[in-house]
Amino acid sequence: MLFYYIRHGDPIYSPDSLTPLGERQAEAVGKRLAQHGLDKIYASTSERAKLTAKPACEMLKKEMELLDFANEGHAWRDLSYTIKLEDGTERHNWLIDTPGMRVKLSDPSVIALGHEWYTHPMFEGYDYKKGIDRIRENADELFKKHGYEHIVGTGMYRITEKNNSRVALFAHAGFGLAFMSVILDIPYPQFAMHFDMQHSGLTVIDFTDVGEGFAIPRVLTYSNDSHIFKENLPLRYNNGTSF
Repeated sequence: MLFYYIRHGDPIYSPDSLTPLGERQAEAVGKRLAQHGLDKIYASTSERAKLTAKPACEMLKKEMELLDFANEGHAWRDLSYTIKLEDGTERHNWLIDTPGMRVKLSDPSVIALGHEWYTHPMFEGYDYKKGIDRIRENADELFKKHGYEHIVGTGMYRITEKNNSRVALFAHAGFGLAFMSVILDIPYPQFAMHFDMQHSGLTVIDFTDVGEGFAIPRVLTYSNDSHIFKENLPLRYNNGTSF
């Protein structure tokens, strides 16, 4: 099985939608996916994810199935951090994007905890375990539905129904970093600090059959933007760095 993960196009967060550039990015990634086809298309319940999936659905004449667990609002609730400012107000941010937090998450005492990083005393009062478990349980159910049963902590999946399906999920970056970390069995802080996702970026994971009834997911490409290049769209990483 090939699994495709696509971040939504250039967004308007309020109201939830896409910019004109985001719509063109959605068309571009839709054209790319239509070249080889998809057997199943999923999307987060957010409008920006659904609008990004829409061109691929139209080109391939497929109906999208919505997955609410992939909605970024839930991931924001699960994986955000609150700091108090000098004026007494509070600011919420993604845990990994909170100023100074990346240094703390890189501390050997956190790294040594592996998948139980959230048990570190610095996270007292936060239930990150609940958030990670929510994403893992729903992700595992999704892949089990497609014939791959996750053996948690090993990076392996038991093949219950070998297939050559092509399955896509259109969703988000904040959710996507946690989602990728659980399906690849890499502790969330270590994954999320070193990888990012760009608007309409395409990730492809091959659930490679390694024998004896097991598969190990292998990332073939990550947040790829060749569709943006092909359509002569601006090559600016999330409207920032050009390369």
